[in-house]
Amino acid sequence: MTDDDAVLTRTEGRAGHLTLNRPRALNALTHPMVTRIAEALIAWERDPAVQAVVIGGAGERGLCAGGDIRMIHRDVTSGGGAASRAFWRDEYTLNARIARYPKPYVALMDGIVMGGGVGVSAHGGVRIVTERSRVAMPETTIGFVPDVGGTYLLSRAPGELGTHLALTGASVGAADALLCGLADHVVPSGLLPALTRDLAADPVPDVLPRYAVDAPAGTLDGQREWIDHCYAADNVEEIVDRLMAVGEPAAKETAETLLAKSPTALKVTLAAVRGARALDSLERVLKQEYRVSCAALARPDFVEGVRAQVIDKDRCPRWTPAALAEVTDAQVAGFFAPPADGDLRLADAP
Repeated sequence: MTDDDAVLTRTEGRAGHLTLNRPRALNALTHPMVTRIAEALIAWERDPAVQAVVIGGAGERGLCAGGDIRMIHRDVTSGGGAASRAFWRDEYTLNARIARYPKPYVALMDGIVMGGGVGVSAHGGVRIVTERSRVAMPETTIGFVPDVGGTYLLSRAPGELGTHLALTGASVGAADALLCGLADHVVPSGLLPALTRDLAADPVPDVLPRYAVDAPAGTLDGQREWIDHCYAADNVEEIVDRLMAVGEPAAKETAETLLAKSPTALKVTLAAVRGARALDSLERVLKQEYRVSCAALARPDFVEGVRAQVIDKDRCPRWTPAALAEVTDAQVAGFFAPPADGDLRLADAP
């Protein structure tokens, strides 16, 4: 497969279509894919015949599992990370473009939608999930921190739900995606082809009511009391203590989940989500995320996390530092310093 084949573009009636086309890799994003998506969006923005854009994923498993972390791992271990920084600069710029796109941007968030897949979908104006959707920002599992505007989205979820999802990396279904502000509509998976066909002829607001249904029951709303209480703590250690003490089996399981994650990633993620709450635009949050992502390249946990989860698959990462108490405030603050080769530059993030 060539780079051009990894994102298929076509127009059908009034709609432009983007299909992520690496099904064997669960449509994981590469730098050329990001470039191709951006080029198509720029062209269609100027084309009066294209009235809406629809993005979906090839294959049966989902829209997109995220960025190609094997590629990033190779770059960090053999090339120093320069290619990854360039990838993120363009990817985060694309995320901002999607959020500000002047035409309806319809994201078909069917199946697995994680990491970079959230970035190319959940910033859109029309976000459709299905009964098969599993939406997540699972970065702490690999010693990384939610990016692609994920901390912006999660920081604006009700109460502390976004903090919970950011730290645990838990995936959510359709109802919880709506509750957390990651999606707008539920459409049965089997009806997506018909919805897509109708978008060739009719405006998005006319098409959606034909297919949208009520979301099935979720789980997070019933857990709000202990989630909001526990994650309101000042630091990750206290969050874990509260989860252990609150008397809910699900909370204790969550504490055990957190204790298996990278301690550094947990502390930086908490700081990033809380910092994102205080920032007034997606662009400013993306600038913060770029700093954090670049810093993570120079720390040991990302390489170790990818090794354990993706390369060797032994699921036994050896984090450095190994305990929450060993991660200092100064170490966390270092993730938010400007990169040596400069900040991400976006129009609304001076």
